[in-house]
Amino acid sequence: MTMLIDSHCHIHSPEFTEDLGKIFSDMAANNVKGSLTVCCSIREYPDVLSFANSHKNIWGSVGVHPSTDDDIHEASVEELVNLSKPGKIVAIGECGLDYFYNEEPLDWQRKRFATHILAARRAKLPLIIHSRDANEDTMSILKEHHAEECGFVLHCFCGDMKMAQLALDMGGYISFSGIVTFKNAKEIQEVASYAPLDRILVETDSPYLAPVPFRGKRNDPSKVKFVAEKIAILKNLPLEVVEEATTENFFRIFNKAKYEI
Repeated sequence: MTMLIDSHCHIHSPEFTEDLGKIFSDMAANNVKGSLTVCCSIREYPDVLSFANSHKNIWGSVGVHPSTDDDIHEASVEELVNLSKPGKIVAIGECGLDYFYNEEPLDWQRKRFATHILAARRAKLPLIIHSRDANEDTMSILKEHHAEECGFVLHCFCGDMKMAQLALDMGGYISFSGIVTFKNAKEIQEVASYAPLDRILVETDSPYLAPVPFRGKRNDPSKVKFVAEKIAILKNLPLEVVEEATTENFFRIFNKAKYEI
């Protein structure tokens, strides 16, 4: 399908409430025909589900970000599986490890991550992985808990070539955000050039990480086009080829998501 899907955003967030109509218009103008709005806490899950249910070709997830500390309780495997049952909830996450703001001991993060992997395996849904400054531990835990059985996406990839190769060897997908358009993101650009076309996704992670030439401004799903354009340049391919491939990849990994014409 020659169109774009923003594979990771937070469009259900309050930042978009006032001009949501314009955002949807901008998405249509840039051939962005859908997006996955991603959950970061159990507290916000109802908003994610409500937003996905209220809009055509918007899907949601359920999960707890590794840095979330404001939930009433720690989500269990059973709770995550039960919350994943609605038709518009197509993934578990975002979950993973974030060592940037936190210091050891971080066993609670690693335990939370393992809980999400087990929930994804039971629910038969793919994982959306957040990994920051935790390349080795992320891949080790994914392997230890057999994440290849449910599939996973390394969202907003900011790791190195070794991490990318390990993920690809496990059957994982790599999702590139606006970071790939940044001048100093040479290693990420090398990974984007290297990764097979049938294993990559594009995303905005909006409202964060707006691509060049919008860097520093609020991001939104319409701007995923600029990520796709940069990948097309890096791979020396027509934009339409990248659009078609990343859309097919999206519906392959998130196979519960159904596109409505």
